[in-house]
Amino acid sequence: MNEALTCLPNKQPALRVMPMPADLNQNGDVFGGWVMAQVDVAGAIPAMRRARGRVATVSVNSFQFRQPVSVGDIVSLYAEIIRVGRTSMTVRVEVFAERNYADPVVVRVTEAELTYVAIDANGGKRPIPDEN
Repeated sequence: MNEALTCLPNKQPALRVMPMPADLNQNGDVFGGWVMAQVDVAGAIPAMRRARGRVATVSVNSFQFRQPVSVGDIVSLYAEIIRVGRTSMTVRVEVFAERNYADPVVVRVTEAELTYVAIDANGGKRPIPDEN
């Protein structure tokens, strides 16, 4: 279990969303699948920018849920490319939730690493351009 943080990381999130009641499971927490979908979208953003085009998720290398996400949490997803190969790249995504507006607290809720491959118009692999 993570300790509460006082603020979000000092960088721009790739994505910021707020779950709604339709995103809850039978226990009243947000579905893990909803969180996973948001992580995939957030990870794809820097991957598409780096690839300068389409990418496809080829693997989820790791995924760790640390805290539940609740309705009303402001969920911020931070994505960073940590490895670039010839046609694929690995992206680390960290997810934080801002909650309890009366006495605000930030908690790290999820961490993940995903691999994306650059694809062409036909869905085939293509080289990732140099970073110029």
